[in-house]
Amino acid sequence: MSHADEHELLDLATEVAAEAAPGEQVEAFVGSSTTTSVRVHGGEVESLTQATTSGIGVRVVRDGRQGFAYAGSLDPAVVAEVLAEARDNAAYAEPEDWVGLAEPDGVEPPEVDLWRDELAAMPTDRKIALALELERAVQARDPRISGVRVAQWGDGAGAAAVATSTGIAVAGRSTFCHLSVQALAADGDETRTGYGVSVGRRPDDVDLDEAADDAAERATRLLGAVQPDSGPVTLVLEPQMAAALLGVVAGTLTGEAVLKGRSPFADRVGERIASPLLTLHDDPTDPRSLGADTHDGEGLATRRVPLIEEGVLQGFLHNTTTGRRAGVPSTASAVRSFRTTPGVGAQALVLDPGEGTLDDLVSGVDRGVLVQSMSGLHSGVNPVSGDFSVGVEGLLVRDGALAEPVREATVASTLQRMLLDVAAVGGEREWTPGGTGAAALVIPGVMLSGR
Repeated sequence: MSHADEHELLDLATEVAAEAAPGEQVEAFVGSSTTTSVRVHGGEVESLTQATTSGIGVRVVRDGRQGFAYAGSLDPAVVAEVLAEARDNAAYAEPEDWVGLAEPDGVEPPEVDLWRDELAAMPTDRKIALALELERAVQARDPRISGVRVAQWGDGAGAAAVATSTGIAVAGRSTFCHLSVQALAADGDETRTGYGVSVGRRPDDVDLDEAADDAAERATRLLGAVQPDSGPVTLVLEPQMAAALLGVVAGTLTGEAVLKGRSPFADRVGERIASPLLTLHDDPTDPRSLGADTHDGEGLATRRVPLIEEGVLQGFLHNTTTGRRAGVPSTASAVRSFRTTPGVGAQALVLDPGEGTLDDLVSGVDRGVLVQSMSGLHSGVNPVSGDFSVGVEGLLVRDGALAEPVREATVASTLQRMLLDVAAVGGEREWTPGGTGAAALVIPGVMLSGR
């Protein structure tokens, strides 16, 4: 079976769902994808991997008990075994009131086409040539570029289908590709790294020069970095860094996080939790996002879900289970693969842009740090209390101008404080490989710890 044929996947999912016995609900999630990765180093191909993965996950619900099983094969005998195993597992599960499959909710799926034939038609030689060209381009950008840690082409083409005995039967397919590179800049004994990436759905969307420019600039501008003096600063987060921070925030705005007591915003719906400049939604219907999709992991049509509007918390992301527990409908935010039961999460975070370029934002800052990388973002944020402490690298901002580079610095605040204190949102939105569309953020009053 070719990875592209979502119709075959849908036929298979529908056949399995139709096996539901009286008093039983059955869901089949079937996925198939092909990925390519080319890594080059020193003008040579370091690795070339092409892999096709296919599989099925089956959920069976009976008497409030849920059983799940999966297999990495679509062989008919294996599929029959997976269904039997899911039934067995359901018999041993604890019954829970809110267990059950999604049911059609009448929302029309968005008209988005996320598949590009040009990617399927792209010869492997061309992918290798682009990765090698990217490595050469970075090295030619600046005499201080001492080398490239890795230059990479990656792509994927996949299809998935979900069918349930409750009346859902949907399928979709998508493509993506990217070029990424880590540049090394050297001065004497000192070496700094800089990362650059460009993403798209088809080869022509990917901008090699953009990735090369970013990597070379980020590596070279950190040369001579020092530990800064400690004290309060204004953070200027580049769009990719703003996206990383907003991803952490979104992780606390799920029904699952709230139910597990892992969100500082649990009882705050309808309250102001952020600056009025901040409007954030999850919008998998936006085709510009690589996270876009027509349906979620339970087969419900995707929709734009408001999270924060002009600073006011609108609600949380839910799948069917967390929605039932909270007494609200699913927001079609089920995320999963064939190997897992549906979780809940953001699929395509989108921040409404404000105004001004990054330079405009920097010019309004007296003492700050333009952050180009953060380390320890997931370990350094406490989702219960909101405490935030991460390592940063970047450039000091002094009297509205970029100054010397800094390293080995830590910034500390809380998620709650940082959201409320956002003083500006940039006007230029960038899309990340993870599917987030974000603009630069200016956040004053953060403690910087250096020497």
